[in-house]
Amino acid sequence: MDENLLRIYAESDGLGLAELVRRKDVSPAELVEAAVTLIERLNPRLNAVNHKLYDMGRAAAAEVDLDAPFAGVPYLLKELGTSWKGAPNTNASFYLKDVVADFDAEVVKRIKKAGFLLVGKSNAPENGWSISTEPKLYGATVNPWNEAVTAGGSSGGSCAAVSAGMVPVAESSDAAGSIRVPASCCGVLGLKPTRGRVTLAPLADVWHGCASFLANTRTVRDMAAYLDSVAGTLPGDPYTPPRPAESWLALSERAPQRLRIAFSVTPPGGYPIDPEVREVVLHTARVLESLGHSVEERDMSFDAGKAWATYTHMSCVQTAAIFEWLSAIVGRPVTRDDVEPVTWAIIERGRATSGIRHISDVEAVRTIGREIAMDLDAFDVFLAPTLTQLPRPVGYYDMSEPDLDRYNAKWTDAVFTFPFNMSGQPAISIPAGLSASGIPIGVQAAGRYGDEATLLALARVLEQEMPWKGRRPKISAFN
Repeated sequence: MDENLLRIYAESDGLGLAELVRRKDVSPAELVEAAVTLIERLNPRLNAVNHKLYDMGRAAAAEVDLDAPFAGVPYLLKELGTSWKGAPNTNASFYLKDVVADFDAEVVKRIKKAGFLLVGKSNAPENGWSISTEPKLYGATVNPWNEAVTAGGSSGGSCAAVSAGMVPVAESSDAAGSIRVPASCCGVLGLKPTRGRVTLAPLADVWHGCASFLANTRTVRDMAAYLDSVAGTLPGDPYTPPRPAESWLALSERAPQRLRIAFSVTPPGGYPIDPEVREVVLHTARVLESLGHSVEERDMSFDAGKAWATYTHMSCVQTAAIFEWLSAIVGRPVTRDDVEPVTWAIIERGRATSGIRHISDVEAVRTIGREIAMDLDAFDVFLAPTLTQLPRPVGYYDMSEPDLDRYNAKWTDAVFTFPFNMSGQPAISIPAGLSASGIPIGVQAAGRYGDEATLLALARVLEQEMPWKGRRPKISAFN
């Protein structure tokens, strides 16, 4: 493979690559081979890609619609939930290790229509229930900035791959921070969209509206264009957020007028914050104030400990129900030996929860979510750390822990992310800084329900004022 083409591929975002295809400067087939070369070169160290689907990408390259926004752009699908016909669909679990999808989910139809070419699936923790990516089935994904620390989770494979330049865009999903946390760890963008923004069909709902699917990217314009490509509900979907009259890409290109912005560097629940993380948030707030926005400190007032306990208890029931449904696909019920200890603990708790307790949990989660949204409704944007601490060492979030409560108690670093899964508000992690040791630090911006446009426009301004494009991880295609 020509090294000059590899350099162009790595330094271009998705929209940039599609423009090269439309100009016939490069072919979709050449872009697929560039992605293959870089995955083969980098993945042995990162373990970001757990299924290599090169032939699927090569076959689809001949049929690319040149008018598609991401015409010919190589892409990774996260190994969690989303069905792409002919691709493995294991949820990183030994129980599902032989499952292959036999249909395309609705969002996959939209991804294909947007012009993306699938070249692989990105690593994820079993069933997605970790903010690190260390499944026993596929092994740990490491951080391209520092191999000793986590790439985050559950979209750690996607974020490591995007950060390292394997692909410019990769699918991700988020039920407690799983798009935003690894984005922070790996120095890329991660947008959790508004509740219901992207249909989950053929499923109707996941975690009662608390889980969302979107992507990780290196540029804001790629994120906006991706949202334009996949957003939308189907008739009968349970959540139908309003959609702006213009595209998110067009709206993201307009610098927002004077915004009322709140920020906090005091984690709810009294949990600690790393001094370097705190300073990056404060610096970002100062930059926004210098641009003419109204910026004031405002801490979150909800009971974080109680909210987290209720939220994690609620989630167990649907997990147990999903594994019950999967038994028809696998051909037998799941057993303790099929899954990691934390997953088994979740299944057992879900099975033991009464219907009355579960509906009470759902009501409590929705009530807390409303309180969070109302508490911040006076502000256009709420700024906070994505993670309150720097990325933890590999092995810190150990899914072989059989005590579910002890395992969940380690998630305090994500105390600013899960509230917006409960409230349904959009939230984006922006790669705002680096630690003294060279590890990325993300700042999260949350907006009102349905208002991804303001977050994308604000992120675009910060992309210009606090440029992260020139930052390069240690393990990457850029070196």
